[in-house]
Amino acid sequence: MAELKVSNVSKSFDGKKILEDISIEIHENELVSLLGVSGGGKTTLFNVISGLISPDSGSVSLDGEDITSRPGNVSYMLQKDLLLPYRTVEDNVALPLLIKGEKKKAAREKVQPYFAEFGLEGTQKKYPAQLSGGMRQRAALLRTYMFSDRLALLDEPFSALDTLTKSAMHKWYLNVMEQIHLSTVFITHDIDEAILLSDRIYILGGTPGRIVDEIRIEEKKPRREDFNLTEEFLRYKRRILSKI
Repeated sequence: MAELKVSNVSKSFDGKKILEDISIEIHENELVSLLGVSGGGKTTLFNVISGLISPDSGSVSLDGEDITSRPGNVSYMLQKDLLLPYRTVEDNVALPLLIKGEKKKAAREKVQPYFAEFGLEGTQKKYPAQLSGGMRQRAALLRTYMFSDRLALLDEPFSALDTLTKSAMHKWYLNVMEQIHLSTVFITHDIDEAILLSDRIYILGGTPGRIVDEIRIEEKKPRREDFNLTEEFLRYKRRILSKI
């Protein structure tokens, strides 16, 4: 359970400003989406939040602790699952614990209880190539969670999945989030996905990137089956399109 606060973050590369005065907050158990056009600075913001790059100005705090430029406090999953093909699913999931210095046997034992919770029971000794796309993403998300159970940064984690698999993964992830009390910041270019998953949506627009709107989705989660056909859904979508 984590609360993240990004305060007045700006960042430039080679004299070109990418982000300007970004301030966002993520509260406990929230899923908050960052939505905007490609090249708008969303991934740069994730790199600042995760501590992989330092902002030119501004700060990042987690549960009141300053984590600016300090990697290792939040977990970060890229678009591709990046599972190691020569390691079993079990050892892929345990990798963050091994990196932190735990012995292989202890790391394997620690991850076992989560396989059932993440819908992966029975895959422990399999290799990534033996899993479907959806199951590979589940394994990658579990590995991400094992790195840090406080806050997850997900950069378009479902974009490579087909429509039916993506819909199933949405329902599954919201259920898992509720069970393990995980706060999530989510990058997507998919407006429908953002509306269906998010508690709040920040829209990043302009050059350099700025927060141009914050939208709270009032519909209770999980959304009802026909929510994307309602006038309320279309109102959210029209508002987002007017800002991008």
